[in-house]
Amino acid sequence: MRFLLSNDDGYFSPGLAALAKALQPLGEVIVVAPARDRSGSSNSLTLDRPLYLRQAASGFYYVDGTPTDCVHLAATGLLDGMPDMVISGINNGANMGDDTIYSGTVAAATEGYLLGIPSLALSLIEHGSPYVEDAARVAADIVHRMCEEPSRGALLLNVNIPSLPYQELKGWQVTRLGRRHKAEPVVKAQDPRGNTVYWVGPVGSAQDAGEGTDFNAVANGFVSITPLQIDLTAHRQLDFVKTWLTA
Repeated sequence: MRFLLSNDDGYFSPGLAALAKALQPLGEVIVVAPARDRSGSSNSLTLDRPLYLRQAASGFYYVDGTPTDCVHLAATGLLDGMPDMVISGINNGANMGDDTIYSGTVAAATEGYLLGIPSLALSLIEHGSPYVEDAARVAADIVHRMCEEPSRGALLLNVNIPSLPYQELKGWQVTRLGRRHKAEPVVKAQDPRGNTVYWVGPVGSAQDAGEGTDFNAVANGFVSITPLQIDLTAHRQLDFVKTWLTA
């Protein structure tokens, strides 16, 4: 197996290093990640300038672009063939509910999925958690299962892992995405020169966190695994819009 790894925290992320180490016994690992933290970059592609690819002392490749750039560049230009799997993470913080829309971690996996490759996005729910190696062990378990029982066609999974020792995790649950309350307002401040600046506010708290959601699973000590799809069509509104336009 050949695994292409990326993330949105940057090639120097402890989560990425732990993930690469955990997957090496399962196959060939190639890492192509952003040169700096690109959290919240979603599925953006860099189209207004060329991209530069360099290699760090660790052997990891890094790109002066987004997570999507990294996977696209690696799969369609750097490698001599498509990887067998794209794995993104391990993210420093959760990617649940509405987070998936903005997440660069999920975006890297999504790019693999759009290229027809089984893909996995991995997040450890607490920032700065000491349990990165435990999360990497969970990742290896899931990847091993996917390798043993390959799915029909490409699969896109969003995985959120509680910040717990491996032995204290209660297993995994297949979940749906929950929903958050709307984000907090922007934070207004001044820079040293007296100019007004704005920081994007914190994410909202969980609104839909009932049984079956990703929020509920991790709150109860389970690894949340959510299958994702990329179809933004509001199918239930098709007839309404047709009627509205022809009235």
